[in-house]
Amino acid sequence: MSDLQKISLHSNNGMRAEFTNYGARLMSLFVPNLKGELVNVCLGFQEPEAYLSADEKYFGAIVGRYCNRIANASFELEGKTYQLAKNSDNHHLHGGLKAFHTVLWNIELITENAVKFSYYSPDGEEGYPGNVEVSIIYTLTDDELKIDIEAVSDRTTVLNVTAHPYFNLRGEGNGDILSHLLKIHADAYIPVDREVIPTGGINTVENTPFDFRDFHKIGDRIDEDFEQLIRGSGYDHNYVLNIDYPGFYFHAASVIEPVSRLKMDLFTTEPGLQFYSANWLSGADTGYQGKAYEKRSAFCLEPQHFPDSPNNQHFPSTVLHKGEIYRSKTAFKFSTESNV
Repeated sequence: MSDLQKISLHSNNGMRAEFTNYGARLMSLFVPNLKGELVNVCLGFQEPEAYLSADEKYFGAIVGRYCNRIANASFELEGKTYQLAKNSDNHHLHGGLKAFHTVLWNIELITENAVKFSYYSPDGEEGYPGNVEVSIIYTLTDDELKIDIEAVSDRTTVLNVTAHPYFNLRGEGNGDILSHLLKIHADAYIPVDREVIPTGGINTVENTPFDFRDFHKIGDRIDEDFEQLIRGSGYDHNYVLNIDYPGFYFHAASVIEPVSRLKMDLFTTEPGLQFYSANWLSGADTGYQGKAYEKRSAFCLEPQHFPDSPNNQHFPSTVLHKGEIYRSKTAFKFSTESNV
């Protein structure tokens, strides 16, 4: 693919992030540890071309038009049924085949620590209605990577866009993430059926392996004989965040790695958070340091609306009306913990 580009952002304290216009992807994210050394905490590759031949796991990509799953690859909107690409068995996953993660975005460097990616998605792309103009602004501060998403459509449509970075706070390629401590501000999660499609229910996390209201190691309960863990081959579920009201900018989750003592705090305006423990990484891809990305060598925390919302009317709506502005804001904030 021609016209592949790579761009770097720098903060005043040495944080560095690299991006490519292929999928508006985050390629790497270097943050300082307790010793002041920069550690790349994001799985990815050194050059954009590597993403073209990689086993597609959405490494660092912007995902849409609809992230996560839509059952039977179809939904009804304003009395019309829309048929989408079936790219996950009989279902639709992460926007389909030619989706946000597979296209070239336009790049505009705003400052040395901010970049804007934009894409025009034509009416009917992957089966979705409306011409949609979407923009992503990444901003790198002294301790945060901020992601601001905006979009507008000339027809009523559905939209659910997220970023899909894979994190390992010990450093990408440096073992599994099972000892990472995770806390999610959520009293409930969305159960899935055997095809990992939401059942329509909302389950309490209490007395289940899904309770991360206090810090727990990711690996402590991941292989328990619990039906939802079996269906996801580990954690691959959307959490219902304890937000005060729609659009509230909220401290949603925290992760601490006890060896490096790096801490990541997640803030978002989204009502849901997909927690994925990288159960389907297989070692097929060799990353930034030349090390294979094995099963559970990363975690993903993807702020979003709920999966399959177009087919579950009691879920928060993902309908974007003609002329409305879609806005979503997320930040990953980094610090160090002297005592863990």
